Amino acid sequence: GVLTGLLPQGGRPVRDGAELALDGNIVGHVTSGGFAPSLDAPAALGFVEAALATPGTEIMAVVRGRETPVVTAALPLVPHRYIRG
Repeated sequence: GVLTGLLPQGGRPVRDGAELALDGNIVGHVTSGGFAPSLDAPAALGFVEAALATPGTEIMAVVRGRETPVVTAALPLVPHRYIRG
């Protein structure tokens, strides 16, 4: 799998261990997740099949037996703001 950013839709965070699914098939899993103050929204990291790692791909996170839509996003989720020199 490929490590990718995940942006849960609907305001609920997804936590580590949640499975990622597409059309009923498991395509990855969440490694960490929570609320991201810099984004003012929930965010997560997870491994997904390479074909689904393209930013903007919608898949489902299975949380407590219920599906929550998540959208893949490029890393880093928050751009660096430091100056190298």
